[in-house]
Amino acid sequence: MVPSVAQLPQARTETQPNKREKALTLTAMSLGFVVVQLDVTIVNVALKHIGASFGNGVAGLQWVVNAYTIAFASLILTSGRAGDRFGARRVFVVGFGLFVLASLWCAVAPTIGLLIAGRLLQGTGAAILVPCSLALLNHAYPGDKERAGAIAIWAAGASAALAAGPVVGGLLIASLGWRSIFAVNLPLGLLGIWLTLRYAAESTTSESKEMDLPGQAAAIVVIGSLAAATIEGGSLGWTNPWVLSAYGVSLVAAVAFVVVEAKSKVPMLPLSLFRDRVFSAATGIGLLMNVGYYGLIFVLSLYFQEVNGYSALQAGLAFLPMTAVVLAANLIAGKVTGARGPRIPLVIGQALIVVGCLGLLPIVQRSSYGAMWAQLLLIGAGCGLSVPAMTSALLGTVKKEQSGIASGVLNSSRQTGSVIGVSLFGSLIAARSGFVPGFHAALWISAALTMCGCLLALRTQPAKG
Repeated sequence: MVPSVAQLPQARTETQPNKREKALTLTAMSLGFVVVQLDVTIVNVALKHIGASFGNGVAGLQWVVNAYTIAFASLILTSGRAGDRFGARRVFVVGFGLFVLASLWCAVAPTIGLLIAGRLLQGTGAAILVPCSLALLNHAYPGDKERAGAIAIWAAGASAALAAGPVVGGLLIASLGWRSIFAVNLPLGLLGIWLTLRYAAESTTSESKEMDLPGQAAAIVVIGSLAAATIEGGSLGWTNPWVLSAYGVSLVAAVAFVVVEAKSKVPMLPLSLFRDRVFSAATGIGLLMNVGYYGLIFVLSLYFQEVNGYSALQAGLAFLPMTAVVLAANLIAGKVTGARGPRIPLVIGQALIVVGCLGLLPIVQRSSYGAMWAQLLLIGAGCGLSVPAMTSALLGTVKKEQSGIASGVLNSSRQTGSVIGVSLFGSLIAARSGFVPGFHAALWISAALTMCGCLLALRTQPAKG
């Protein structure tokens, strides 16, 4: 059972943690980010098996992926504020407990509907884990240099999980079945909770007790209705009254969200941040790039297994070079950004994604892996170069005390892009024209959006002389 907030042991706030406590706190926070990122990619290789178990088509599988991302994208900003209000340690443990229980729910779900509900709860837990883990690291490592090193380890662990997800998923499915990909979160989560309770010191709480609940409600409606309309548009038709109504609801909710945030005393998204063009551009680049990257991950998962007949393990191995190069490019991007500013890695990274997408256009039914591995490496390298650079650019525009909300904005924007990408590209391949034409349309869209991001970076992002 997950302990209630009132039952959690009181943490040390009056003394600084020692070196061992810092290291174990870092381990706990890294585990929190690891399970979040692992579930982004591990589920993709299980889609064929999930669909076969429940007899669902592409739309049902899109909801399995997007339910997680919708909750993550729409709740991350409020979750960060909840950590500030109640204490990041307390909220982090509750979030980790929710993630563990939701993973167990997903592992035993008897229907596709209950699996999707479990994924929503997982996404809620993920939205809590990411900002609260950063807040606890900021508290455990007060010095700029040591904090930067801790965050680098935290991010590297997540990148490794992102890369390992498809292979781990393939191995688990081959040996234990698709439900095991959710059960693997249980030991990781319980270890993370124990380490946090035992070693993490509580962060200081904010004097402000207000929460922007109207803004939060509007954000959920915006992202949820947008995803629903785009997913169902592929099967019902883009002019279907229900689809058009859902788009209308999303638009109205978006307007309401802006109005609420402009008038709120404690907005979950301070609109003043967008007055800086570097901040606005970095946020937009994150959204555009994730539409293409994660939308293609979803489509490629189905292409490898449904079209080319790969097993789950073979599909996981097919993704390994692409996702592994993300980690290597992350490290390169950090050095280049520090020396030359974010513009160069952002422009080069997105250009590589464009070239990779265009290079995949000759792919047809049952094309060999040899015809696409180089293009996948380019896409992975481009993503790996871009993310650290856009993060650095965005954080460089705000005061230190605003870094949490700024990183939350970027994460929310990127996760929203993922929702749109999976919804849109899944609808394209589900259309009557067939899988390969839909795949080609997705590649053209990815290339066009990423090129827009590339030009935006060229015009707005700073570069050192």
